[in-house]
Amino acid sequence: MPAIWPCPGPTGMVEEHAVVFDRARTFRLLIVSPLFEEMNRTRRMLVETQRQLDVLGVDSMLPDLPGCNESLQAFSAQSLGSWRDAMAAAARHFAATHVLAVRGGALVFPTSLPGWVLEPQKGGAILRQLLRARVLSAKEAGREENSADLLEHGRNHGLELAGYQLSAALVAGLDAAVPQDEGQVVLRQAALGGSALWLRSEPGEDSAQSANLARIIALDEGG
Repeated sequence: MPAIWPCPGPTGMVEEHAVVFDRARTFRLLIVSPLFEEMNRTRRMLVETQRQLDVLGVDSMLPDLPGCNESLQAFSAQSLGSWRDAMAAAARHFAATHVLAVRGGALVFPTSLPGWVLEPQKGGAILRQLLRARVLSAKEAGREENSADLLEHGRNHGLELAGYQLSAALVAGLDAAVPQDEGQVVLRQAALGGSALWLRSEPGEDSAQSANLARIIALDEGG
């Protein structure tokens, strides 16, 4: 079911959306999506994981990051700090007891919660992928750009990458960011089986991977 939660914005609290499976149970999982296009490629899988968790007795919440999906906030106003504040607010609002952070979500999830991080990714690796895609696109269009100059410009003025307008704060933050896990269990793709959905060219789903992920989480907590 869709839900609304209060999120800190630049001028006060704003309404953001989340997909929730909530029956007021004890085990309540906040899911923090990957960043950028990986968010889109994995969303159907994560919602299916929520359905599987519901069957296994686990409540779950998948909130939008500000500026993404149904959010009315500007993407260009976001930073890793604003996303961290948002996920902390979502955890409080939904009374989350545990967290699952996926890929770049490991850069912005509430580290005070126990839980899991699935294939955590460094911010620099995310940024390099985005820069590489822009350089290749420019080359195909007959323009010459290089990653070093783009990064320098982005640090000072912001930068458009893969259709996203990144603020200077987001560019600089990603360049230096490492996963923030503090004792959470690190999960690898091999435990889910199949190929990683975030590597595919189009959004997809894999019910077997979702079921495996849900079972790992539920069984780890004795669910």
